[in-house]
Amino acid sequence: MAVGVFDSGLGGLTVLDAVTRRLPGVPFVYYGDNAHAPYGVRDADDVYDLTTKAVERLWEAGCDLVILACNTASAAALRRMQDGWIPPEKRVLGVFVPLIEALTERQWGDNSPPREVAVKHVALFATPATVSSRAFQRELAFRAIGVDVEAQPCGGLVDAIEDGDEILAEALVHSHVDALKRRMPHPEAAILGCTHYPLMETTFQAALGPDVTVYSQANLVAESLSDYLDRHPDMLGAGTTPDFLTTGDPQAVSYRATQFLRRKITFRAA
Repeated sequence: MAVGVFDSGLGGLTVLDAVTRRLPGVPFVYYGDNAHAPYGVRDADDVYDLTTKAVERLWEAGCDLVILACNTASAAALRRMQDGWIPPEKRVLGVFVPLIEALTERQWGDNSPPREVAVKHVALFATPATVSSRAFQRELAFRAIGVDVEAQPCGGLVDAIEDGDEILAEALVHSHVDALKRRMPHPEAAILGCTHYPLMETTFQAALGPDVTVYSQANLVAESLSDYLDRHPDMLGAGTTPDFLTTGDPQAVSYRATQFLRRKITFRAA
């Protein structure tokens, strides 16, 4: 009954932490492609190849359902994967849709036609690859009309977070927020479109100001996954044991992950 959670590095641990708390009876297998992180500077073909290899490894681990807890993979690879690559008995879900459903005040799985929503000016902070894919704008257009989205590629931020360089990460957040505000001075909402960014949510909020609603993904994905499993209990795979897999150095990744979540995490080679 295991569910797979995939990220290019450690950022997906924010999603894993939330889904584990929301669904304590479900064993999760986490796969971090740390050897090839970050994905945000790679081209779409490269991201697709790396993501499909990771998903296949999670299927081998007994996870019929895999969550792409990586916005770059969700943006650059998921649609292509869903177009004939994923077998009928498997599912791969991204992390954009729960965020957009919350932003547009929809119930989980509501696929009714696009309509006017309260929020009109949205700031999107994401990796360069996610921004260039325009996947967020595409998904938003399926659900809402009349929303102006200004996207800011946050180069260097994932690297700083992965390296544990809080001073650099804070400086980059302020720099990226300033750059966005020069183009959109008064956003009403801000999307943290990378699973690393919730670790800097307080800094984003301080830089944006108290009048901007900041949407972070982890808890929204957890609620959406819980609803999905209620509706599709057959998608719980055959795996029964939680696990942490990495393409990087297991000892080094375990050390950083333990710092990340502030609890003991032990990775093994994927």
